[in-house]
Amino acid sequence: MQKKILKIRRYRFDLSKKPLVMGVLNVTPDSFSDGGKYFNIKSACSRALEIEKEGADILDIGGESTRPGSLPVSLNDELSRVIPVIRRLKNKLKIPISVDTSKYEVARQSLREGACIINDVSGLHGDRRLAGLCAEHSAGIIIMHMKGCPRTMQKKPSYDDLLNSITDYLKEGIVIALTAGIRKESIVIDPGIGFGKTVKNNLSIIKNIDYFKQTGYPLLIGVSRKYFLSSITELDTDERLIPTIAANILAAYYGADIIRVHDVKESVAALKIANAIKES
Repeated sequence: MQKKILKIRRYRFDLSKKPLVMGVLNVTPDSFSDGGKYFNIKSACSRALEIEKEGADILDIGGESTRPGSLPVSLNDELSRVIPVIRRLKNKLKIPISVDTSKYEVARQSLREGACIINDVSGLHGDRRLAGLCAEHSAGIIIMHMKGCPRTMQKKPSYDDLLNSITDYLKEGIVIALTAGIRKESIVIDPGIGFGKTVKNNLSIIKNIDYFKQTGYPLLIGVSRKYFLSSITELDTDERLIPTIAANILAAYYGADIIRVHDVKESVAALKIANAIKES
């Protein structure tokens, strides 16, 4: 198999071996999955180190909830949540830190403090200065598709052509990134499960991962604990682990390069089994 390399500053990942696991750390009081659980610096840093120990390849820190119906937080609030955690962790973690933000100033201070990936849910369609900032810092960028904004995205989303609409949006973000000077091998795309998508849309995205990978870029999938899993299984939010793992294993089977999860230990173990079967 031909090597697929993701380069982020000093980090180098061979994506041809197995999917990477990105562990989620929400330093927010209102995220749908674990809101408030890691809202203070001590608990956030403790969980971050645990995420690394459990086998995550990347840590993704978020200081603003983007759950359906959520409202944006102020710049000062997001900075006060994210930056102290990065400062505390940057010399303790061996894995790279990603920051889930669409705000230029949050990204700027995060990269200056030691983060090396920006996970932009607007896919560089919001503040395009993020692209130049990432290029300046030799940082990675995750370009995600979202229809609308978190507050309104789940109000009857519809598409004439789901796969082409998402792909065209992602390609626009890729052009912005490359034009700004971000290296091709530092770009990841994300079709945005749950971000302006119906249940049927989400299932179609997972089933058609190969379609998005025709762009030539690594693909991230984030299904962890999302509502569409409950709409199928009729399970509550805190019972979504097994559906999450099932969806992640199929996403990996269909070609996902990075799996973004809250339950790192369980997801790493499941992916190890899947990969062992695949390589046997």
